[in-house]
Amino acid sequence: MGEIPVIIITLTLFIALLSIGLHISTVLLLSGIVGIYLLSGVQALTGILELDPFNRVASYTLTTIPLFILMSQFIMHADIVKYLYSLVFKLTRGVSSVLGVFTILLGGFLGAVSGSGSAISASLGQIAVPELKKRGYKEDLAGAIAAVSGSLSSIIPPAIGLIIYGALTQTPIGDLFIASIIPGILMIIIFIIVLMFLHKRSKREVIETEEAQSIELDNYSAKQYTVAILTGLFIVGAIFGGIYLGIFTPTEAGAVGAFISLITAAILGKVNVNFIKKSLRSTLEITTMVMVIMIGAQVFGKFISLSRIPRKVLEMLEPLMGMPLLIIILLLIIYFILFMFLEGAAVILMTVPITVPLAQAVGISPLEFGILISAIGTAGLLTPPVGLCVYSVAGVTKIPIENLFKYSLIFATAASIAVPAILLNFPELMTFLVNNK
Repeated sequence: MGEIPVIIITLTLFIALLSIGLHISTVLLLSGIVGIYLLSGVQALTGILELDPFNRVASYTLTTIPLFILMSQFIMHADIVKYLYSLVFKLTRGVSSVLGVFTILLGGFLGAVSGSGSAISASLGQIAVPELKKRGYKEDLAGAIAAVSGSLSSIIPPAIGLIIYGALTQTPIGDLFIASIIPGILMIIIFIIVLMFLHKRSKREVIETEEAQSIELDNYSAKQYTVAILTGLFIVGAIFGGIYLGIFTPTEAGAVGAFISLITAAILGKVNVNFIKKSLRSTLEITTMVMVIMIGAQVFGKFISLSRIPRKVLEMLEPLMGMPLLIIILLLIIYFILFMFLEGAAVILMTVPITVPLAQAVGISPLEFGILISAIGTAGLLTPPVGLCVYSVAGVTKIPIENLFKYSLIFATAASIAVPAILLNFPELMTFLVNNK
C-alpha cells in the first residue's frame, strides 16, 4: 500500500480513537502499530516493538522522573506547598492572581532541575490545582496553569530536548543551556501576562466564595510557615547550586530534593507508614503513566518517520531559499504542527538532520535554531490533540481534557507567536550570555 493512503488511514484511526475517549498512550500506540504494519509489514513492526519501547524509557536521563515525582509527593503529603500557598495568599492580601504567578515560577524552578514536562505537570496537577481552586480559580484554568508551568521544561535548562539536539548537531550542550536562560525567562513573562488576562476575565481576582473565605482564615503556626519557607529555599539552593556548580547530576539532584523533603516532613511530624505508602504509590502511578505516554509517542513517532512526512514537507521549501525569514517562519510553523502530535524528542530526532542545514543556509546558527525549536516545543506540549503536559494534568485531576485545552491553547498560541518573534528580531537575547560567559 502506498504511503499517502497509509497516512490517511492512520491519521483517521488516530482521530477516531481519540474521539471515543481512549487514553492518549493507547491512541498513540495503536495508531503507530497500524501505521507501521501497513507501511513496513509484520517483521519491521516486531523489530520496532521489541526494542524501541524499552530503549525509550530505559534511560539514565529519565531516572529524574520518578525521583522528582517522589520529591513532589513528599512535599504534597507534608502540606509544605499548602503552607506556602497560604502564606503567599495572606501576604498579598487575597489577590489570588499572585498564586497563579507563583505556580508558573514554581514550574520554571522544577523545569530547571528535572527536564520532564509531563512529570512536572502531573506533580503540579496534584499539588497546585487544589490550592488554586480553594482560592478562587476556576478548575479548568487551575489545571491549565499546572500544564503551562510543566511545559517550561522544554526551554528551561537542563531541557531533555536541548540535550538531544546538542548531541545530534554537535552544538555544545552547555552553550545551549546558557543560551536558553533569557528565552526561558521571556517565556515565563509571556505566560504570566496571559495568566493575568485570563484570571481577570474570569472575574475571580478577589476571593468571594464561602469556601475561599473560610480558607483565608486558616491560621497555620509560625513553625509550619518557617519550615515551609526554609525548605523551599534550601531545595532551590541545593539543587540549583549542586547542578550548576557540578556537584551532582540532575538525577542526583532529584534524590537530594526527595531526601530534603522527607526530612522536612519528619520535622513537621508528618512521616508515618501511611505517609510513606501514599507517597510511593502515587510516585509509581504517575511515573508509569508518564512512561506509557512516552512509549506510545515513540511508536507513533516511528510511523511518522517511516512515512517520511517531515522530509516531504521540508523538501517543498527548497524553492523558497531566497526568502530566509519566510523559510524560518515556515519551519517554525511545521515544528508547531509536529509538536502538536508528537513527543518532543521524537520530533527532534526525525527532523533536525533536515532542518538544521536549511536554517544554516538562511543565516540561522545551530545554537539559535535549537533555542527557537525549544520555544515552539514548549507551546506544543499544550496544544491539542496530543499536548502531553495537558494530558498529564487531566490524568491526575480528572478534569475533562477539552476544558483544559480551552485555556492551554491560549497560552500556547501567545507563546509560539510572541517568543519567536522577539528572538528573531533580537537574536542577541540568545547569544549574549554565551558570548560573555
